Amino acid sequence: MAIRVTLDRVLLERRMSLTELSDRVGVTLANLSILKTGKAKAVRFSTLESLCRELDCQPGDILIFDEEDGDAAAADDEEAA
Repeated sequence: MAIRVTLDRVLLERRMSLTELSDRVGVTLANLSILKTGKAKAVRFSTLESLCRELDCQPGDILIFDEEDGDAAAADDEEAA
């Protein structure tokens, strides 16, 4: 996938645990873990807004477009076909 999630980096910079973030934003630890590991297929704007508010950041601090990563995923899809 061409969108990478850098939530772990932002949490490290803020010296905040995933559990603490979960408590603050009202999103389950399991769902935040899925997002943090890049396994999420989507994220609600309301969730992104809550994360940015608590982490005092912009969406671009959490989500990064990685064109090279997208090229690798496209190649993997072509090989699977």
